[in-house]
Amino acid sequence: MNKTELIDHIAQQADISKAAAGRALDAVIGGVQATLKKGDTVTLVGFGTFAVGKRIARTGRNPRTGDAIKIEAAKVPKFRPGKALKDALN
Repeated sequence: MNKTELIDHIAQQADISKAAAGRALDAVIGGVQATLKKGDTVTLVGFGTFAVGKRIARTGRNPRTGDAIKIEAAKVPKFRPGKALKDALN
C-alpha cells in the first residue's frame, strides 16, 4: 500500500474527503517526525512505538575498491510493534 492508497482507505473508513484524509495523514506524519527530531518517542497503544536509535561511528569497506571508509555516527528511526499489531498478524 502506498500513500495514495492509504489516503483513499482513510477517506473511505472515516467517511471524509480525500483532501481531508490527506491533510490528516500529513499531520500525523509531521507530528511523529517533529517528536522524533526532539529525541522523544511516539507510542500508539495497540499499534507500536516510534523511537530514535543511535548508530555509532565505524569503519566500513567500499565494495568496489575494498578501501576502508569512515561511516559517521547517525540517529536512525526505529519502530517496535505493539502486542495488538503482532497478534493481528498471527
